[in-house]
Amino acid sequence: MASQCHLRMDCQQSMRISVIVAALLSWTGSSAENPDCKSRAFLIQESCKNGVSVFNLTESDVSHLTSRVTTLVIPILYTAVFVIGLPANMAALWVLLTKMKRAPSTILLTNLALADLLLTIFLPFKIAYHFLGNHWIFGEPLCRTLTAGFYGNMYGSILCLMFISIDRYVALVHPFSAKSFRSNKLAISACVVVWVLGVGSMSPFIFTQQSYSFENTNFTTCHDALPKGLQTSLFFYCFLLLFGFGFLLPFSIVFFCYISILWALRRSLERCIRTIKITTLALVVFIVCFFPSNVTLLLHYSESHLEKVSALYFPYLISLALSTFNCCIDPFIYYYVSDDFRAKVREAAGWVSQHSGTQSSQRTGDVCLSNRSKSGEAI
Repeated sequence: MASQCHLRMDCQQSMRISVIVAALLSWTGSSAENPDCKSRAFLIQESCKNGVSVFNLTESDVSHLTSRVTTLVIPILYTAVFVIGLPANMAALWVLLTKMKRAPSTILLTNLALADLLLTIFLPFKIAYHFLGNHWIFGEPLCRTLTAGFYGNMYGSILCLMFISIDRYVALVHPFSAKSFRSNKLAISACVVVWVLGVGSMSPFIFTQQSYSFENTNFTTCHDALPKGLQTSLFFYCFLLLFGFGFLLPFSIVFFCYISILWALRRSLERCIRTIKITTLALVVFIVCFFPSNVTLLLHYSESHLEKVSALYFPYLISLALSTFNCCIDPFIYYYVSDDFRAKVREAAGWVSQHSGTQSSQRTGDVCLSNRSKSGEAI
């Protein structure tokens, strides 16, 4: 009797678990009967018709691509980044280029602002693509450029943040060596390395087809549906290297630099508080913006390489959208990293408020004069 009771309890528990799993799968819009449609990028079904290659997608793939998550939630997130990031980075770049002296930190911050600005400029194409139901209308060259630009901005920003942390580490922890290791030439060289590595690492996206049209649908995808060969061979090793050398190593260096800075400034409360703010912002950029997309990419291409499947399409789209929010957070890093930048921003803000106050006072005076003239006429 005891063994029968245990068996009944086990059966009930397994039924509850299966119900929970089925509910989760139905919530994400995936189907347990057709697991092949749940990878990060859908696998294209290729066939030959009259000697010409023809591409098709399954009905489940089409339902994923036209769901509300991909056609409403994701473009709204990108729109928020565009509305906030474009003016913020334009203002930051204007201050860095016109109001500040050329210094190693200024050069590094300028390149980071430029990379963020380039990404926000291309965001409207991504927004239109999702609002149109994942239908790409801008041609193959722009699809390759947009795909490479998205990933390139991510890893370029990571490398810029790494060099900024190294620059601050040398200046604050080893001030006597700063004159030898901190120079404009070294900062420019670091920026050249960032751009060369960024463009070079994105060459797989630039030189491979990214947009595909399908016989059984009326839309063209951009980097959302790829042949299996690209996912399991080229992109697997590409993202494996990017995860190790483009994310994990820079994150370790950034973490070490800011922890060392905090330890060195532990006796100076004011400077330590500011360093804590910078460290917090840097960690938020890495953990919230870059960590989810990098881990999702690595998991997807690892599992594709092992011929497994995973429901990573929606999580990846959301994590990719979150990765662009670094464009909104980076201006705050500029503010706390550079004393000159902070002073110039306050100076510009004071000028704007003073100018608006002068205009309002002039308008008030004009109203008073007009009221007096009217009263005089009435008398």
